[in-house]
Amino acid sequence: MTEERLRHLLGIRDLSKTLAERILDTAETFLEVTRRPVRKVPTLRGKTVLNLFFEASTRTRSSFELAGKRLGADVMNVGGSSSSTSKGETLRDTVATLDAMHADVIVVRHGASGAASYVAQRARAAVINAGDGMHEHPSQALLDSFTIRRHKKSLQGLRVAICGDIAHSRVARSNALLLPMLGAEVVLAGPRTLLPLGVESWGVKSYDRLEPALKNADVVMMLRIQKERLGARLFSTLREYSQQFGLTSARLALAKSDAVVMHPGPVNRGVEIADDIVDGSRSLILDQVEAGVAVRMAILYLCATDPDQSIGA
Repeated sequence: MTEERLRHLLGIRDLSKTLAERILDTAETFLEVTRRPVRKVPTLRGKTVLNLFFEASTRTRSSFELAGKRLGADVMNVGGSSSSTSKGETLRDTVATLDAMHADVIVVRHGASGAASYVAQRARAAVINAGDGMHEHPSQALLDSFTIRRHKKSLQGLRVAICGDIAHSRVARSNALLLPMLGAEVVLAGPRTLLPLGVESWGVKSYDRLEPALKNADVVMMLRIQKERLGARLFSTLREYSQQFGLTSARLALAKSDAVVMHPGPVNRGVEIADDIVDGSRSLILDQVEAGVAVRMAILYLCATDPDQSIGA
């Protein structure tokens, strides 16, 4: 029986539970590859991956680049400042130009919500959304679920508190869709001004205080304040924000004794999270980084190959 094909990854709603779990299971195999002395397999030899990044990124861009290279693909990186969009070329013409190069996969990060879908409608290649505006960041949510599953064995029945700038976080949106699909309970917490309008439609509980969200949490996921997306002053000062919504050891004590702490990065130390927690034994922040390569290898592999193709050795 032929497996379900991952044609594009534009958002979590593209995924069934079965396909999401297949990505996570495939990532387990690739995590083993990333820990070998020789961290490469020839699975995507002869394939071309284009990383089209119009926004700054360290973790996502570098992990997609590493993922493609470790799979044996030819990888080309195109940044917004180095592309012809800086000369006035439209995204449509940029996509047409890259599509003419016969890429197999285009990974897109863009400041406009819906940009990845726009590219997918105009390109023959498989398209992976690496973050579009304030819409979604599906590969981040998948690596978060992968990280949690490895440390907690299962997501079923876990309480995951996502805290901070929810309104501007595509990570929060993708996680609020994926984690319940995989059996976890999600609660959100942030200042009222940083909770999105219509948050009740997300199907998860939300609080305008940190403490009730942290109570009995198995996982605490902190988010940075996205100052680059703030169009108005939505809180008094960073110091006041930190005092009310920063994760400290005292506040973490409200969670379960074996609760783990996550953050998609980059971290604003001393603002949304204290130094001793970032560097502490309960932090999975660097585990998330390692997971990012394995999960993105899985996504590239599943987008660029036939469902029944072997991973290789």
